[in-house]
Order: sequence, then C-alpha cells, then structure tokens
Amino acid sequence: MSEIPQETAAARAPARPPLVVRFGFPAMLALVLLATWQAVVDALALPPYLFPSPLRIATTLVADWPALGSALVVTVKVTLLAFAVAVFAGVCVSFVLVQSRILEAALFPYVVLLQVTPIVAVAPLIIIWVRDPTAAMVICAALVALFPVIANTTMGLRSVDPDLMRYFQLNRATRWQILLRLRVPSALPYFFAGLRISSGLALIGAIVAEFVAGTGGAGAGLAYQIMLSGFQLNLPRMFAALLLISLTGIALFALMSWCARATIGSWHESEHVMDI
Repeated sequence: MSEIPQETAAARAPARPPLVVRFGFPAMLALVLLATWQAVVDALALPPYLFPSPLRIATTLVADWPALGSALVVTVKVTLLAFAVAVFAGVCVSFVLVQSRILEAALFPYVVLLQVTPIVAVAPLIIIWVRDPTAAMVICAALVALFPVIANTTMGLRSVDPDLMRYFQLNRATRWQILLRLRVPSALPYFFAGLRISSGLALIGAIVAEFVAGTGGAGAGLAYQIMLSGFQLNLPRMFAALLLISLTGIALFALMSWCARATIGSWHESEHVMDI
C-alpha cells in the first residue's frame, strides 16, 4: 500500500498575496488621490491658509521638521509609555477576571466604565491630581487604551477547547498549569487583536491628553503644534502634523501585526492571508 503524503500545516495555509498586491495597489491609489488633490487645488487656486496642496504640505514638513520632529518624539514617547502601561495592566486584570465567574461579574462593569467614560471629562482631574505633565498624559492615554486589552484577553482566556480543558483536568493539572499551558496559548490571537486596537487608541489618547494639558515649549507634542498652527492659520503645518500622527498610527498597527505573525502566524488561521 502506497503511503498517503500528509499535508503539512504550511501547505494547508493559504499563500500570502504578492508584494505588488499588498503594497503596490495601495501606493498607486495614494498617488492617484494625491495627484487629484493637487490638481483640484491648482485649478481652483485655493490659498494655502484655506486648503493647502500636497506639495505645500511636503515642503512645510521639511522646512518645519526641527519643531515637528521634536514634537513627534514627545507624542511617540507618551504613546509608547501609555501603551505599555495599558498592556501590563490589562493582562493582569484579565488574569484576575478569568479565575472566577463571580469575580468577573463583580468587576467587569467597572472595566466597562473605562470604555464609556469620555477621557476629556476625566483628563482635567488627572492633570490636576498628577503634578508631572508627562505622567498625567500617560495615565490619560493608558485609560483610553486599556479596555480593548482587557476585553480581548479575557475573551481569549475564556475561549479554550472544552476537550482540552477536560484533558487537563483528567491529568490533575493545577490552576497555574491550565493558565500558562492552555489558556494563554488559546488567548494569543485575541490578545494581539486587542493590541492592534489598543495601540491606535493609545495614540489618540496621547493627542487628546496633550490638547487638554495644553503644554507648550520644548515638551510639547504634535497636539500643541496643531493648536498653534490653527491660531496662526498655518494650515500646511497643521496638515503636516496630522500626517505625522497618521503615519505613526499606521506604523504602530503594522508593528502589532508583525508581532502577531511572528508569534502565532505559523499555527493559527487568523494570521494567514487569503489569496486575492
């Protein structure tokens, strides 16, 4: 009897689209949109203080890079610190919630408050209570980014295979062994999905906190540059700051996606991209 070749996991996984599809098509669309934008501004002769062209925004970004670059560093620092705090706190809270259904029912409504309470309503209180402006902005941004980590990680820790759970229980596995060897691996796809959301929310929270704090000078972030540009009707500089914020958010999302593929891409279906 001839042997039947076993289909490997790599063979079963759908192939990733080529680079020209993943990056070429979005780049082509961006070029078309930018060219259309530039043509409309030139045809209507719109003044830069009303609606700047992409070329004017690019030249302003280069000319004002010393101020915008230092502001970008401040915003990225607050974002990364807030994201790290949110991930650490969110994972710890999820580990606590998953230990008992009663405990989860008692604490989860308070976790939901983090999602439904507007950060602009509590940010002034945090800034008053916390004397250090950077620490206050980190706390505000972390509160914005915390809920997706808790919700997704808790759902992942709960979403274990019942047969595997019974197998662990039959082998008299301890609660700690079940958590580390069964629940944590099962929760990884949900966890990284939460990181994709939380990273962007940390950036949004940092910008909102900067607006509320109103810090200026050397320690000012991109939010201050946007406010200053609005007061001066310097829309090219405002658009340049918005561009840096958007690129930062894209970079964070791409980094979280890469971490997910590097960690679970070889064995979980969620990280396999279907052919187009």
